[in-house]
Amino acid sequence: MKLVKSLFAVAIATISLTQTTHAFEERVVALVNDTPVMQSQVQRMLGKKKVTEASHRAAVDQVIDDMLVQQAMKEANVKISPAAVNQAVENVAIQNGITYGQLLDALDYQGITLEQFKRNIAQQMAMEQVRHISIGKTIQVAPQQVQALANELMAKDKAAGKLKTVVGKEHRVSHILLKTNPILNDAQAKAKLNSLIADINSGKTTFEEAAKANSMDYASGADGGDLGFNFLEIYDPAFAKVASKMKTNQISAPFKSQFGWHTLKVTDIREGDRTEDAYHQRAYQQLVNKQAEEASKDWIKALRKTANIQYVGQ
Repeated sequence: MKLVKSLFAVAIATISLTQTTHAFEERVVALVNDTPVMQSQVQRMLGKKKVTEASHRAAVDQVIDDMLVQQAMKEANVKISPAAVNQAVENVAIQNGITYGQLLDALDYQGITLEQFKRNIAQQMAMEQVRHISIGKTIQVAPQQVQALANELMAKDKAAGKLKTVVGKEHRVSHILLKTNPILNDAQAKAKLNSLIADINSGKTTFEEAAKANSMDYASGADGGDLGFNFLEIYDPAFAKVASKMKTNQISAPFKSQFGWHTLKVTDIREGDRTEDAYHQRAYQQLVNKQAEEASKDWIKALRKTANIQYVGQ
């Protein structure tokens, strides 16, 4: 009887110990963007490998990397069309120098259905898109870096006698701006500008006088609406688009930008020196390309740069 009781006690103790061990093992070992990494996930990653401090940390990192990929794919919401997948499958056959039918035979020989193959292709295509998106998010170029490299490139070309002047069109634009408010809606602002344009065209007033009296861009309005010479890309896209199509001294029809309702007049066009702009663009592109190249070597590292990863109890 004592023996039975002893065995029963040992069994209870063993169960208790097992339960305690499992409870201890099933713990949070890391957080990935506030999502927990559990010890059981790490254990599955380790499999039958010998558990050491290094192998455990490597398994934790592998689980984190897998989670980051899955989170990135979910966030990107990448959609791969069936047509794109079908084209990719055909490309696989072409790249391997076989017909589509021969590809199907090869898949069948390996025990892979066409649908399984397509799913794998779609997964790879989605991963590639997510990879590009993830790398793009890590690229950060400071204006100071661009300025410093642009100056360096210009000085180097100047010393070598290779400095080339780049020119572009600068437009001198005057405008009248009306902003909508509770007593001036879109229709009324547009109608008022049409009335001003009619008065200018009939000689009742000049563009400059109308700008001084009516424009809500008070800085330029005081100068008769004159904005000076500038490259058009500095302006709101809607404004730049209209200005680019205008002949000198032609008055535009009323149009709307993010700032309000405008009418504009291009008073002059000249060739401006864009050499410095060109070197800025060249410097920016070099810096972006360098970062992209480094990030593309290991895009998982790119994911890690923008992730909030915390190791727990390590």
